[in-house]
Amino acid sequence: MARERILIVDDEEDILKLLEYNLSKEGYLVSRAVTGEEALVKAKTEQPDLVILDLMLPGIGGLDVYRALRANPATDKIPIVMLTAKGEETDIVTGLELGADDYITKPFSPKVLVARVRAVLRRNMTATTNETDKIEIHGITIDPGKHVVKVDNVPIDLTLTEFKILHFLARRPGWVFTRYQLVEASRGEDADVTDRSVDVHIASLRKKLGPAGKYVETVRGVGYRLAE
Repeated sequence: MARERILIVDDEEDILKLLEYNLSKEGYLVSRAVTGEEALVKAKTEQPDLVILDLMLPGIGGLDVYRALRANPATDKIPIVMLTAKGEETDIVTGLELGADDYITKPFSPKVLVARVRAVLRRNMTATTNETDKIEIHGITIDPGKHVVKVDNVPIDLTLTEFKILHFLARRPGWVFTRYQLVEASRGEDADVTDRSVDVHIASLRKKLGPAGKYVETVRGVGYRLAE
């Protein structure tokens, strides 16, 4: 059974009860906060393993709470899953560009939420992958040291930008990244990469990966991810 501590930040009692019941049933230790101010105090004193943060809070809003958590060295490494009632693309994109680990829109399935929480915690445990470590996933092998990519042990020829985008996605399988984040990840010799050109690079990357290209998934209105 899981024993990680999760801090739920939401001002709706029904949501708090629903989350607390389902997470506790899975073995997680749950604490709650109903305001942004309370969340900041509890996150610092309790050091939870993950925070579920509603964006629509009284007083300090969810995005400001997120920024404050990330700005504090005592809480900047805590994974954060954002919860939004509207499910608006702007909210989701803003959260992801700030660096949120995942997002969930209301209404939500408790089973799906628990699965997403479990996935974020699992990813966080393995997030220390060195940038030079070889990655193998879905039959794709990425060797950053040699700058080589193989699919089913067959080398494929990628541009520098395609390589950087694939490597960036593969280091965090399941994570959704916005076009802006992919631009930032691929900057360097290809300084002309823009958020508009990311789609073109993704399309070319999928084509070169062949059948494995299906694992580079589009999250409509948000960005891209490499399937877990």
